[in-house]
Amino acid sequence: MSLGIGSVALFPLIPENLKDAFASASTLADGLLQKTISDLKSALPGLTVITDVAMDPYSSDGHDGLVINGSIVNDATLPILAAMALAQARAGADLVAPSDMMDGRVGYLRRALDQEGFTDVGILAYTAKYASSFYGPFREALDSAPKHGDKKTYQMDPANRREALLEAELDVREGADLVMVKPALAYLDVIAAVKAAVHVPVAAYHVSGEYAMVKAAGQLGWLDADAAMLESLISIRRAGADAILTYAALETAERLA
Repeated sequence: MSLGIGSVALFPLIPENLKDAFASASTLADGLLQKTISDLKSALPGLTVITDVAMDPYSSDGHDGLVINGSIVNDATLPILAAMALAQARAGADLVAPSDMMDGRVGYLRRALDQEGFTDVGILAYTAKYASSFYGPFREALDSAPKHGDKKTYQMDPANRREALLEAELDVREGADLVMVKPALAYLDVIAAVKAAVHVPVAAYHVSGEYAMVKAAGQLGWLDADAAMLESLISIRRAGADAILTYAALETAERLA
């Protein structure tokens, strides 16, 4: 915060023995994420805390939705996501960010939050989350890769831009306060198209693979990593992103300061 970074997005890494098919650990009041939210809001009341809503960090299957007989079951996942979002809101989250890509989840979460009195808790919707090759470093760090299959049945086809506009329209209609495109660098055209199509802020997720490529090239002496990282972030902003989630936040803020 002293460097001007006013928001953090949290992703939990929990022990394997706490994971199950229904992501039960995600709703524990004394769970890792809920305790972290509470501690952060207590120590830094002005910090905006953004929390991830998806089953994969807590699921024994490693998928973002409930798996039944080998298939992701969309509608049965929604109550699980709602319970997760409510637990995060009770702990003090400012924005819940559904990253699961289940259909209808933004409206479902909005109704659940409002019914419990959390009308001021916003929703940052992962609107256009593509089935990308650039997520590898994050999944390894979080140990959240699918135990079987892949996420292509609910994440988006990288070749499809029109679906991003449809998803953006649906998410805004269902009550999203912000919409997000993920990844960012490989999808600058999608960021620009979504920005032109909606009247809510657009965020972009500069994902772990996009960050790691620049860092690795810098370590090999192939380019100036600091300059390339800043250029990458500028390109995301230029495409129309109002907010950027990036692993380079701290180093970039230090450099700019």
